[in-house]
This record gives sequence, structure tokens and C-alpha cells, in this order.
Amino acid sequence: MTTHGQISTGRGPLMNMGEIPFLDLVTVHRELREELRSVFETALDTAGFIGGPVVQEFERDFSEFCDSQFCVGMASGTDALRLALVAAGVQPGDTVVTVPFTFIATTEAISQAGAWPDFVDIDERTYTIDPERLRAYLETECTPDRRTSRVVSKRTGSPVTAVVPVHLYGQVADMDPILDLAAQYNLIVVEDACQAHGAEYFSKKATRWRKAGSMGRAAAFSFYPGKNLGACGEAGAVTTDDERLARRSRMLRDHGQSRKYFHDFEGYNGRLDAIQAGVLGVKLRHLAKWNEQRRERARAYDELFADSGVPVALPHVPSWSRPVCHLYVVRLADRERLQKDLAAAGIGTGIHYPIPLHLATAYAALGFRSGDFPVAEQAASQVLSLPMFPTLSPAQQRRIVAEVASSVALAEIGARR
Repeated sequence: MTTHGQISTGRGPLMNMGEIPFLDLVTVHRELREELRSVFETALDTAGFIGGPVVQEFERDFSEFCDSQFCVGMASGTDALRLALVAAGVQPGDTVVTVPFTFIATTEAISQAGAWPDFVDIDERTYTIDPERLRAYLETECTPDRRTSRVVSKRTGSPVTAVVPVHLYGQVADMDPILDLAAQYNLIVVEDACQAHGAEYFSKKATRWRKAGSMGRAAAFSFYPGKNLGACGEAGAVTTDDERLARRSRMLRDHGQSRKYFHDFEGYNGRLDAIQAGVLGVKLRHLAKWNEQRRERARAYDELFADSGVPVALPHVPSWSRPVCHLYVVRLADRERLQKDLAAAGIGTGIHYPIPLHLATAYAALGFRSGDFPVAEQAASQVLSLPMFPTLSPAQQRRIVAEVASSVALAEIGARR
């Protein structure tokens, strides 16, 4: 779901020696310092810290950016996904289908909504949910329940009520067949769009490009600092075209209140604070430019790797996809050696994600075994994320690719001896 963990700032004593950070969060904030300072000053001058016009303005602007009718700010992307599922009608004991190749927040949100997570494997090229495997799951691993027009999972014994496609690494899942299956099997679709701010999908069914966050019943976004649109702390949002779902999401984030001290049901404390909303509002004005710069960096990587002839698998972009290149992920068998060599050269990398969730200790009680989802398992053992951020320079990219080529060439020589 997210690029979580310790965020590299790009600052440190070795930067002058040619270090290339995995992610540079210093430069962007230095460039926006005066605009961001005004956000903090306004909050201090007005004591507007929770809710209010700053949050409402960001919600309006982000819903417009996503081509959705409503946006509900949340305290985190995890809160956004959990509360979107609850607001959409997922009940305790239901089964919700997603992929094992994602950050654990995806499945945490399902579990914390009271549902059982179940998995289908990913497409080996896009790393997003494979619609044909989803079809096979619904046809062969479930039984129909004529009373509810839904299917029941043979593994969990509960009704399958929702599917969460994860838009991974900044690329949207293949949504047309997913939405068709959802209509056929009476499933709620909640997009995990936490890495896909501004990503687009060409829908043959709608004959137009559609934005991440505008296709399911609802969608969840994270504004963790390392995201394409990142706060200066934790933040998230739900987008939807369903007015009732938006209203219920607002109440769920605020202790179930329909108005102050009138609680229609138990809710949560999942509000987006005004300072983070103000920060996000400033950054949102630059997001389209930053996304295009990321695309340019990805194209440059593609060309440099093609010219180098290095035998690594590069990101695959289908004809129906306009990704926002949240991460640039290559794939090779001896990932550990390459990561070690790049670290020795002062180049930061990441692994997203090393353990597929069905094999995570946290889900041992679910009873999955190695080999259950072989595509996700192989990807998890081979993917490596290279530095990717809008201000990554051509010279830095040339050096990164040269170091990758050197490492791979030395590995091949060693293998022949």
C-alpha cells in the first residue's frame, strides 16, 4: 500500500561525496518553505487546528483532482481504507478479497473493519491484481448463495462482499474486468489508491481515461510524507461519488457524530487536521508537474537501461495505463547482491515488498503456505526499488544505471567461474 518505514531525507554528511538518496524530501520542502510557513502561521493566528475551512478547501480541491464528487479527509491512509470499507457496507465476519503483494495496511484495514482478508495472485508484469485469477477465485473457490446474490468463500465460510484492488507503485490495476466481476458477483469495490495520486486508466467500457479514486464505490489515499502527494506527517482521504457513503465516512472519522455531541453510532477519531490539510493544499497545486517529472525520470531510466543492455526486468506500462511512477521497480534474481553493491556506492534503494502478506507472521493463523501465490512470492524475492523523485538529475540516473550494470556484469563473471 505505501512506501512506509524510515524516510530518507537526502541530508547527511556523505551527500558531498556523491551519495544518491532513495528519496529526497528536503529539496521540495526547501522550495516551498514560504508557502508552507504561511500554513503554520495561519493555524497559529486562527487556532484552527481541527476541521474548518482549510480542511474543506483541500477536500474540495482533491475531489476535483480525482474526478470524484466527494472527498473526506482522514488521519491516515489506513484509516481511509478501513472507514471506506465500513461506510460502504462491509460487515464483521465478511470476506474481502485483495492481493498478498502490498503493504500490510491494506489487510490491516480489512481486519480492523471486522472482515476476513482473502487473496488472489497478481499479474506478473504489472504486480496488480490479476482479473483472471479473481474470476477463477469467484468461480472455483467460492459457492453461490442464492439468498444474497453473493458467493461464500470456501476457505473462510463467510460471504465475499468486497474486493480491494491495489494500485501499486503508481499504476492503476486493470479496472474494467474487475468492475464487471464486481457487478456480476454483487461485490463492493474499494480502490487502494494510496500510491496512485493522479494515475489514470483507459476504460474501454467508458471509452475515456479515468482517474485513480474515481472508479470504485470508494477509494482510499495515503498522504504519508514519501507519497507523490505527501503531508508533513500522517494524513489520508476517502474519495467517492456516493453521497451517503461520504456522509457516513465523515461521521465515522468523528466519533459517529451527526453534529456535535449527537452520536448516531460509535465511530473513530480519524480526522485530518487543518495544518496537514493546508500543507497538502499547497502541494496539490504542484502535483501535476511533479507527476510529469516522475514520468520523465522513468522514461530516462527506460532508455538508459535499454542502451546498457543490463538484463533486469523494467516496469511494464500497459497501453491502458498512465502511471505516476511513485516507485521505479526493477527485478532480477540476485537482488541482494545488487542492493549491497549500490549501498556501497552510496545509492539508496528499497524493497517493496520482501514478504508477501500470506506468509507474514501476522497472518500465520490464516493457514496459508509457501507456493499458494507463486507470482507474488517470486516478485517479492526479486523486486528492487531504485531512487525516484522529481528532482532526480540525469547525471544521477546515469550513475545509478552504470552502477547497476557494473554489479550485474561482475555477478555474471562470478557465476561463470
